Amino acid sequence: FGLPAMDYTERTCIIVVVISGQAGTVQVGVVVDAVSEVLNIKSEEIEPRPSFGTKLNTDYILGLAKVGGGIKILLDITRVLSSEDAMLLAEAA
Repeated sequence: FGLPAMDYTERTCIIVVVISGQAGTVQVGVVVDAVSEVLNIKSEEIEPRPSFGTKLNTDYILGLAKVGGGIKILLDITRVLSSEDAMLLAEAA
């Protein structure tokens, strides 16, 4: 993402995601600053991503889910990773 490296803290977490490639799937750990909650969201509860006009790039958004009176934005992890990262992961799969 082009951000400077940060020191790990007690809130730093590793999120394990599954990336599908042409040859199969691979599990990858993504280091994040913190995790505030973990949710189980069924596919039928996911609404299509909105269109915010041309000012906001929504390519990274998988969809929206209404949870507990709020709205959660779901990211498409394969689009969040750079295309170079995705190619390396696809080759490893």
